[in-house]
Amino acid sequence: MRTVGAYELDDDPARVDLDVVWKCLSTDVYWGKWRDREQVEKVFRNAWRVVGAYETSSGRLVGFARAFSDTIGSAYLADVFVVDEARGAGLGKELVREMIDNGPGAEFRWMLHTADAHGLYRRFGFGDPPEGQYMERTRANGQV
Repeated sequence: MRTVGAYELDDDPARVDLDVVWKCLSTDVYWGKWRDREQVEKVFRNAWRVVGAYETSSGRLVGFARAFSDTIGSAYLADVFVVDEARGAGLGKELVREMIDNGPGAEFRWMLHTADAHGLYRRFGFGDPPEGQYMERTRANGQV
C-alpha cells in the first residue's frame, strides 16, 4: 500500500468494490460498455493484478487498474479509470506507476490499447509500436 496525497493505492483484490468498477466500466468509459456484469466480474477474478485507489478518509474506491500477464515477461494493462470527482489529483498517473513500475511486473514488457490517453502512457515509456512488428485482431463485432 502507498499513500498519494489524500488517497492510498492498494493491490489487494479483496478491497476492490466491484459495484464501483461495474458502474464505471458500464457507463463512464468507451472501452467497457459492451461487457455485461458477469464478464466484468470474470475478468476481475482472472486478473493477474489489480490496483485500486481509495480515499484515505472514507476508504471509497475512486480509481482502478487491471492487468493480465503470462507472469514471467509480459503483461497487458487494462481498465484504468478514475471516477469524475477524484480526477485532477494525478491518480491516473499514480495507478499506472503502481501497476507497471512498483509491482512484480516492473521488468515486464507492457502492452495496452488507448484511443485518448496517449500522453499519459508516453510518460511511462509507451510508444507507438515499430511498424511491421505489432499485429492485432480486432473484435468481429467491431467493438473496442
